[in-house]
Amino acid sequence: MRKYSVAAIVREALRYNAGWERAWRSPEPKKQYDAVIIGAGGHGLATAYYLGKNHGIKNVAIIEKGWLGGGNTGRNTTIIRSNYLQDSSAAIYEKARSLYETLSQELNYNVMFSPRGVMMLAQTEHEIRGYRRTAHANNLQGVETEFIDPKTVKKLCPIIELSGPRFPVLGALWQPRGGTARHDAVAWGYARACSDMGMDIIQKCEVTDILKSNGKVVGVETTKGVIKTHNLGIIVAGNSSILAEKAGFRLPIESVSLQALVSEPVKPCMDVVVMANTVHGYMSQSDKGEMVIGGGTDGFNNYTQRGSFHHIEETVRALIETFPIISRLKMLRQWGGVVDVTGDRSPIISKTPLEGCFINCGWGTGGFKAIPGSGWAMAETMANGSPSQLASAFSLDRFREGRFIDESVAAGVAH
Repeated sequence: MRKYSVAAIVREALRYNAGWERAWRSPEPKKQYDAVIIGAGGHGLATAYYLGKNHGIKNVAIIEKGWLGGGNTGRNTTIIRSNYLQDSSAAIYEKARSLYETLSQELNYNVMFSPRGVMMLAQTEHEIRGYRRTAHANNLQGVETEFIDPKTVKKLCPIIELSGPRFPVLGALWQPRGGTARHDAVAWGYARACSDMGMDIIQKCEVTDILKSNGKVVGVETTKGVIKTHNLGIIVAGNSSILAEKAGFRLPIESVSLQALVSEPVKPCMDVVVMANTVHGYMSQSDKGEMVIGGGTDGFNNYTQRGSFHHIEETVRALIETFPIISRLKMLRQWGGVVDVTGDRSPIISKTPLEGCFINCGWGTGGFKAIPGSGWAMAETMANGSPSQLASAFSLDRFREGRFIDESVAAGVAH
């Protein structure tokens, strides 16, 4: 793989960009691999990358029924933060955030990580108490956050209206090293690095069955034939329950759509990420000038990737109170992603009842921010056959044993 550099850009400019190589190979599948990962989204590609980089397992296939990064990786609002209350949550999200900081250099691919800062508005007295508690917990966890007053909120985000008619801004939980990254670039950077290690990324290849023998996984049946392996990772977000059923076990998750939208581009007016959990809306401005807007999940189980009018109304109505400046903006596009949600709103990174089969799912609305940490923990789990230190709290056993990691209440919102 030829390294990207300033010299390479100049060289290709002089020969009309005729010499650029493909970023990753698209081979036909081999008959057998040391490990197979189902799902070529950010989590699946990161898992494959760290299997090779950290554990030397490079005879790996990443199978994707659609196109690389075409699921939730390309359908999110790109927020990166780690200011969670529970210790296990803060640990894996902070691992991910810290990996994001040097990911562009490590992958030799610009993922456009922007540590612009994330603030979570306190608009009720209850939220003030909750966020002060989180700030104290984060300090103990080694996560840099602080509770800031309304004057500081206004200084960081001048377009905000502090004295809203229903929910005035009373302060905010501020994480200065949080921010955003380019979602597609994260997937493409990991894919390029995996391909360079000799891994096979196989797109347009749907898994139709998981092959078992004596309680162990022996391979997968796909639309491109049978692929044998004794080490299988299922990392398919909203379709996790479908593949788990093929593997012979059930998951405590449900699938729902999470919608988002972007406005027409405008001049730079907001250089932080703002989340307003009381009214359930969040917003940032992209590098192209679009206002990226998201809200809560749909209130019913579904697999749709389209937007809906009621969601626009609910989310934008809430945000206009806090950001009156956006009231006259036009919507450019809208979309939805299918997320899998657990009862405690925390992920599952675990071995399964089928020996040799591992599952990574249940990230709900917080999947993008966790990609590097999730891949790091899942790779260690697959390589060693048992949960890593980062993943141990997120095993399937916790639902049977009552060891819930309740972020739905603790974090105020699951984004």
